[in-house]
Amino acid sequence: MSIDDPTIEQQLAQGAHPQVGEFRLDLPAGTWWWSPETYVLHGFAPGEVVPTTALVHAHEHPDDRDRVRRALERARTTGAPFSSVHRVVDARGAERVLVMAGKGRRDSATGAVVAVVGCFVDVTRAVAEHAHERARRDIAAAAATRGTIEQAKGVLAVAYGVHPEEAFARLTQASNDRNVPLRELARLVVAEAMSGPDCVERVDALLRHRGERRGRAPVSPSPSPGGSRAAPDVGPTSA
Repeated sequence: MSIDDPTIEQQLAQGAHPQVGEFRLDLPAGTWWWSPETYVLHGFAPGEVVPTTALVHAHEHPDDRDRVRRALERARTTGAPFSSVHRVVDARGAERVLVMAGKGRRDSATGAVVAVVGCFVDVTRAVAEHAHERARRDIAAAAATRGTIEQAKGVLAVAYGVHPEEAFARLTQASNDRNVPLRELARLVVAEAMSGPDCVERVDALLRHRGERRGRAPVSPSPSPGGSRAAPDVGPTSA
């Protein structure tokens, strides 16, 4: 799952209604306050745990943890507004993408930063929808050029994130496993790639033989007039 700030902003501008939770970090005491929604965003029932800085960082994705720490440290020292987009793994094991935004709050008498206040915004759905749409566009682009088998190789390379030769190996293996001519299977893969927003799942299902293209009978050799099956014109792995 990728994190894309412009995509998040676009989703919010289009009227998406993500879950929002508030927080406050009291710097002198080092204590946190979470709103009920913030507990839920981290996989807890409201009041189930005592929020701490260690707990906050423990639930952050390891690849994003240092960035969040730097953002909080800048807020502690400068009080300037900040935002950070990062992943968390909640208490139930689910991964979410959160925007954390906040600013420092200063003591009116001393001017020192005494608290960091802000909110967490759950943008998991917006990020997932963007990643799915980008994969669909990439697959469609791969299916729009070259011959049928080369198109299918491009589709699978994008769908699985593998080298084209690995994609061809998977296509060949599926052809053998299903006893479907390679060119026919490639044609079905390309057709699925061009057929709708859930094309990644359908291409995967096609190769794994979890189902057939909607409205299409399973591909198999035609029976001969005598009742026995005639050999197909093109072998499973023939181009």
